[in-house]
Amino acid sequence: MFMSASCVARSTPRAANRCCSAFAAWDLSSVTQVKLPRTGTLRLALIFAGACLISGLMLLAVIDWRTEAFETTRIANFVLTEANAVARGSPQEIAWMIRTQASSGHVDVYHNTMISALFTPAGQLIAGNIDHVPGDLPADGQAHHITVAIGTGNATRLPVIAVARRLPDGTVLVLGRGVGILASLRDIVVGALLLAAIPCIIPALAAGIWLSRRAQRRVRAVNQSIERIMAGQIHERLPVGRTADEFDQLAISVNRMLDEMQRLLAEVQGVTDTVAHDLRTPLARIRSVLERGRTKATTQAELVQVAERAIAGLDQAQSIITALLRIGEFESGQRRAAFQDVDLNDVAMTAAELYAPVAEEKQITFTVVPVENIAVPVFGDRDLITEAVVNLLDNAIKFAPAGGAVRLVVAVTEDGPVLRVIDNGPGISPQERALVMTRFYRADKTRHVKGHGLGLSIVLAIVRLHDFDLVVEDAHPGCMFELRCHGRNRTLDVSVPASHVTPSWRRFLPWKAPLEAHA
Repeated sequence: MFMSASCVARSTPRAANRCCSAFAAWDLSSVTQVKLPRTGTLRLALIFAGACLISGLMLLAVIDWRTEAFETTRIANFVLTEANAVARGSPQEIAWMIRTQASSGHVDVYHNTMISALFTPAGQLIAGNIDHVPGDLPADGQAHHITVAIGTGNATRLPVIAVARRLPDGTVLVLGRGVGILASLRDIVVGALLLAAIPCIIPALAAGIWLSRRAQRRVRAVNQSIERIMAGQIHERLPVGRTADEFDQLAISVNRMLDEMQRLLAEVQGVTDTVAHDLRTPLARIRSVLERGRTKATTQAELVQVAERAIAGLDQAQSIITALLRIGEFESGQRRAAFQDVDLNDVAMTAAELYAPVAEEKQITFTVVPVENIAVPVFGDRDLITEAVVNLLDNAIKFAPAGGAVRLVVAVTEDGPVLRVIDNGPGISPQERALVMTRFYRADKTRHVKGHGLGLSIVLAIVRLHDFDLVVEDAHPGCMFELRCHGRNRTLDVSVPASHVTPSWRRFLPWKAPLEAHA
């Protein structure tokens, strides 16, 4: 057991035990550990307070340095002036002045040590308050920093600025002033800075603690929201205050990310349900064909027919899976490595060569209108942009009526290059224009047309990969898909004549007046 020094002096063991027990109890109960919250705001406040303290110390050092230099120069000049004045007198006058100064004491009103002495050429004291000429003080008439012992015997050595001067009669005059005023000035400056620092440091610490607790409350609210989101409440969002500070900006960004994640989760859930539904139909058809063939097919030709129908069903299921995989590949951004400068005119002509025979077979008037005499470059993947245009053409030709018209137009607007696919088919109602971009969506009036509803989803994935915009508008009648290749996409600086800049797309409607040669 720990015993204090006072316990040892107790007269009885019982008294000593009572004392030590009380001391031990006090030692264990009174010591508490204060743990400051480890928050960035509090650390910032402490850093700010430390910076204020360091700045004050640096200011103190500069003031002390300049004050010491100024006061040292002043004392040195004063001592030299005084020595010159004393040296003008006769030997008797000099001795009288030295005796007078020495008898008046060696402390003046500034609490500075004052020395004055006159020595014979042999170094014997004639008059004054020091016993001998200091060994480190040459008699050159210049001011020097030395330490001297004032008085006789074991006197205290004090720092002074002194001058030793040999007079015409060979005697040595020693005059000096102490530098005690420097310590006094230093104490005054330090005290003033401490008095000024306390009102600065204490509010800084108080503000830091307040900001720390405020930040902790906001972080606690954010953590609670995150816990609810992790528990499955995907509609929960981080709280956003009214100050629009860094926390609010971060919360807004995270909420946007959560919105996108919720959209993707909903889309994945819908896609999963739709994929299961769409794959169930071809798989059920394949099973039915195979079961019927197993029981009813008797000839080689019937077995071949059963196999062909089963393969067709498998091809349909495989096309759905392939389309979904391609959409996932586009949305992951893995194809950006192949981006290069692509001419929209070349893309339009390539797509037109592929679908001109299809349009002719359906008796649809198909027209391509490029921008003549100049290239229309954009930055992207040529194959993917071509695939997007091909899907738009396939969609337009598929839904255009027999004898209808489809037009593929490349133009340069005031905002940048665009590519338009226009048809005069049944069109898309405003309520369905956002839905047609989702996966597996089929409008009621077009469900009789063959397809699985992934074509426009692939186009939208390619558009997002390139940071393009895809706009659906009414063509009166029909529909117009406009692929806007500008915005965040890096386009080349192309000098386009004013006659080639098209402010409106309605001049490209195939059922309006004929176009000008340059479109």
